[in-house]
Amino acid sequence: MAKKKESSQERTDTSFASSLIDAINAKYKKDIGTVAYKLEDSTLAPTNVSDFVSTGCTTLDMAISNRENGGYPVGKIVELIGLEQSGKSLLAAHAIKETQKKGGIGIIIDTESAVSKEFLSAIGVDLKKNFVYVQHEVIEDVFSSVETIIEQMRASNKDVIVTIVVDSVMGASTKDEIEGNYDKDGWATQKAIIISKAMRKLTNLLGREKILLIFTNQLRQNLQARPGMGDSYTTSGGKAIGFHSSIRVKLVKKGKIQGPEKDLPLGITTEAEIIKNRIGPPHRKASFNIMYNSGIDDVSSIMDFLKDKGIATSSGAWYTYKYCNRETGEIIEEIRFQRKDFHNKLFSREEIRKDILSNISDYYITTYIKRDGSDEGDSTPFIHIEETEDDN
Repeated sequence: MAKKKESSQERTDTSFASSLIDAINAKYKKDIGTVAYKLEDSTLAPTNVSDFVSTGCTTLDMAISNRENGGYPVGKIVELIGLEQSGKSLLAAHAIKETQKKGGIGIIIDTESAVSKEFLSAIGVDLKKNFVYVQHEVIEDVFSSVETIIEQMRASNKDVIVTIVVDSVMGASTKDEIEGNYDKDGWATQKAIIISKAMRKLTNLLGREKILLIFTNQLRQNLQARPGMGDSYTTSGGKAIGFHSSIRVKLVKKGKIQGPEKDLPLGITTEAEIIKNRIGPPHRKASFNIMYNSGIDDVSSIMDFLKDKGIATSSGAWYTYKYCNRETGEIIEEIRFQRKDFHNKLFSREEIRKDILSNISDYYITTYIKRDGSDEGDSTPFIHIEETEDDN
């Protein structure tokens, strides 16, 4: 097919845009650096996501990033929110592990003195190499340390991925709170003001670095909310972190995973809803199992997904997975298995594993429609539009 010839109008528009970019950069390059880009062919623009860090859960990775082998976007801010014991710290710790798997450095800034090195080791975090633990109880010091990390990485190796986990925002106090200066005017709102100022600065710094910043934040009851009017829960420290975050994930504990001893649960099932997403469609949900002795059980979570979506059918203790030709629909192999054999009989086989991941991506990944100025050819109907209250 012959290549479309560029019109004189298109050439003029391109030339004018290039001139604008050159003029803007000439003004700011000395003090700030490059600030204007052509997004179509630029890999250096702060808005570009060059890499991803897995959440530790395959379905959640796809739900967030809208792609396979995705997860949290590097260079962005993520907030994990939820009630106590919903899996926030655990999910953040898995990001540390996944960062190390990519040759990066994991850093935990602990405000609650609640980090367990035994549990971090159990889920696969290497505590001897590429791991830093920082303990702070004052929110001003938390943000000061984050700035120091960014400056150090900028001065040393900019190509190394760094994940910083602040666990948690709620656990940090202000200097005035620590010193007991409650008689000062506005001390109750001071934390929110400090966070707001810091977030404006950090957002600009992070966009140019290979650093992922994750905040965990606990939901608390919103005393100002009227019954039946809006969300009855809010987060600590005001709205600044949520506003500046590219991704916000709300975690809800859905149930306990019982073992042979009914009074000794082995873990919990958690549902994650992406209530804000700037790199993919929001309001996607993913469920995963958290085992108390080993963290996220990704294989088991995939098994539950296949069952819930009817991709794998069940009869008693036995399941059936039909491995089909994706073009013709012809069944290549029908595999019967029990839950305990899922990994050995299915997921460890490369061709079956790829087929399973393709089924998950078919469910989560949205293909964007490129518009050319007309609506011709777009026959996708809007089936239902549901109005909801504003999210957290």
